[in-house]
Amino acid sequence: MSAHCCDHETPNAESIVNLGRYRKILWIALIINAAMFLVEIGAGFQAGSLSLLADAVDFAGDALNYAVSLAVLASALAWRARAAILKAVSMMGFGLYVLGAALWSVWHGEVPQAMTMGAVALLALAANVAVAWMLYAFREGDANMRSVWLCSRNDAIGNVAVFMAALGVFGTGSAWPDLAVASLMAALALHGGWTVLHKARVELGDSKSKGSHLDHAH
Repeated sequence: MSAHCCDHETPNAESIVNLGRYRKILWIALIINAAMFLVEIGAGFQAGSLSLLADAVDFAGDALNYAVSLAVLASALAWRARAAILKAVSMMGFGLYVLGAALWSVWHGEVPQAMTMGAVALLALAANVAVAWMLYAFREGDANMRSVWLCSRNDAIGNVAVFMAALGVFGTGSAWPDLAVASLMAALALHGGWTVLHKARVELGDSKSKGSHLDHAH
């Protein structure tokens, strides 16, 4: 018997209920993140804010992450771990992109519109706090669940930082607060991605080891 077949455990009534609840929350989170991506991408270009554009890309990445999580939710641990690796790589790729964009903006960027930054950041914060609150109970799950929780937590932190950047831009008339926050968001994405990648690789190794033992037993 293959490891893929043997990875499934018999679910009890409580796990089935929790899985159904988690699936509903993921659908809500996906819709919220897709909507906020559209809002922030427009506002980011209109305001000339790198931190808003970075947050918009993050919302798009999270919407994709939730879609992937829904696709593998009932799959074996090995497949959930592989999905988590994909999401970790996307998180780290986002971080590298933002760092590159921040460096480019040091020489070519303009001062963003602080009022637009602040208003959209507050709206995004409300959306991410709602998602993070719904996902809080699942934060200690497998690597796939943890990656979803980390995304929502990092997004909420990022939104607070974007709002503070808006205050900084308004007070100083400089783009530096916007660039600093964009770099901070990149660092969060890189750290979160590395954490998820490490846990997913451990789970993938455990899954292969478990499958190997079961194959020998058969």
